[in-house]
Amino acid sequence: MAFFQNWENWEVVATALGALLASGLIGLGAHLLVFSLIKRLARRTPSSVDDAFIRHCQSPFKIIFPLLALSLFLPVLSLPDPLLGPLRHLISVGVIVSVTWLLIRATKGLEDVLLDRFPMEERDNLRARKFHTQLQILRKTVAFILVLLALAAVLMTFEKVRQLGTAILASAGIVGLVLGFATQKTIGTLLAGLQIAITQPIRVDDVVIVENEWGRIEEITLTYVVVRIWDLRRLVVPITYFIEKPFQNWTRVSADLLGTVFIYADYTLPVQSLREELHSILSASDLWDGRAWGLQVTGATERAVELRALMSASDASSAWDLRCDVREKLLAFIQNNYPESLPRFRAELASGQGGGGG
Repeated sequence: MAFFQNWENWEVVATALGALLASGLIGLGAHLLVFSLIKRLARRTPSSVDDAFIRHCQSPFKIIFPLLALSLFLPVLSLPDPLLGPLRHLISVGVIVSVTWLLIRATKGLEDVLLDRFPMEERDNLRARKFHTQLQILRKTVAFILVLLALAAVLMTFEKVRQLGTAILASAGIVGLVLGFATQKTIGTLLAGLQIAITQPIRVDDVVIVENEWGRIEEITLTYVVVRIWDLRRLVVPITYFIEKPFQNWTRVSADLLGTVFIYADYTLPVQSLREELHSILSASDLWDGRAWGLQVTGATERAVELRALMSASDASSAWDLRCDVREKLLAFIQNNYPESLPRFRAELASGQGGGGG
């Protein structure tokens, strides 16, 4: 490091650093100018593509523009070799990282543009849920691959790492065997994520029963799935769970469902009257979609009869609210009109045989 022991050399370094700072500021100025023009053009167009580009790609370009300016001005700065080599290496690493960041943000922007065409707010959003699930997993897979490639590219810029790679390749058989065992589960998890993206046993916003919990699929990643439980808890499940274990998916084919309500009453209850009341309740409810309904006696014991009220709804949430509403109103109907038909215990007292005389 004899170079830095000379005061004149320090003056050269200070001048070079000032020039580098100026070139970086020039890059930031170019970034502001370019994106101000892009924002003006974006206001004049109805397309959402330019808006997504600005929203997601503006930050990475704040690094890319100064790095490009540094690389352009670097040959004319006449920097000494002790500074030139590390600075070039630093710029190379910065370009790799920033370009990778830009590509990841660009895929996110493309995802937003495509997802706008398939809104999830529709009542029958089966097609939208399919597309959201596939696109989210695909984007995360691409981001994972980009990060791996960027990490490999950064490591290859270091001479010692390249030498280490040569040594590793010399013993590739042993290393490959060890890595194979170590990454077997990780690779299996990633493959499970890709399998779910293709076959789609679950989709974003699907209604599922997992581990005896009712909820909706909130997020699907390459390694785990987040289920939003009805009481706003989050159940985090490994993605392999949905490949290896059975679960219920209430919206696999469509969102509409059949709901049931069970009523237990005495044998004296007139079933036809209760059936007519059920139809009146459903006809007056906005939650019933009008597809199906019915009331049947599905069981009888020595104490009561079991009646099952069947009704259809457009989605799981509507079905739940409709079932609660029907259950409440059927009970009120029985209490007000046939209170003697509520479940009861019957007993018969046998009269005593013989009598005493006095």
